[in-house]
Amino acid sequence: MTVRGRTALVTGASSGIGAATAAELAAAGCDVLLTGRDERRLAEVAQRTGGRPVPADLTDPAGLARVAAAARDADLLVHSAGLGWAGEVSAMPAQRIEALAAVNLTAPMLLTRAVLPEMLRRGRGHIVFVASIAVVGVPDEAVYSATKAGLRAFAASIRYRTEIGVTTVYPGAVRTPLFDNRSYDRRFPRMINPEDVATALVRAVQRGKPEVFVPKWLTVPAHLQGALPGVFHHLARRFS
Repeated sequence: MTVRGRTALVTGASSGIGAATAAELAAAGCDVLLTGRDERRLAEVAQRTGGRPVPADLTDPAGLARVAAAARDADLLVHSAGLGWAGEVSAMPAQRIEALAAVNLTAPMLLTRAVLPEMLRRGRGHIVFVASIAVVGVPDEAVYSATKAGLRAFAASIRYRTEIGVTTVYPGAVRTPLFDNRSYDRRFPRMINPEDVATALVRAVQRGKPEVFVPKWLTVPAHLQGALPGVFHHLARRFS
């Protein structure tokens, strides 16, 4: 899919991967609609990219309806909004579990349901789901991993039944607000920048790739987890 001259809606566009993706798409000649909950940051991204802000909370039915209406003519839908939480699941507040499920999984499914029919009617369109390498299961991120794994399955199911392009992106650790209140001191794997993910995302859309891992070497643990889950979990437990 050529993005130049197209209209794209990017969720979570006020920071992180969403903001970087909006900038990448705008530089490629795309008309960008930006949605997020932080109106101030959204306005700043809009000023930098020339995009049009659509402030909304996608977990609120009215906000979701407003974004869906704005995206009626969009050719590209990028689901990059997300929440994170790290720690023992037994210590995780119930409200936080509900929030992660709502933002990371339920909202993308509902927004896709609202936008997809118009794409199908026009006979063109592309949907991108920003998941995570956490789909393989990550210690102390059980709920986050589950929401991203659900997103992967949802994307795969849509891909089977429609001619609309569907891409799922699996980043590793990224320098985004998700890590604002967490320490990350590993030498390997190193954290990557949101711009790296945005570049790979747009390239995947242009090439029609169904899945992309960022960085590329993350395909190794993903494939190992699928082919030899016992070996994968033994290694994951040993090396965290």
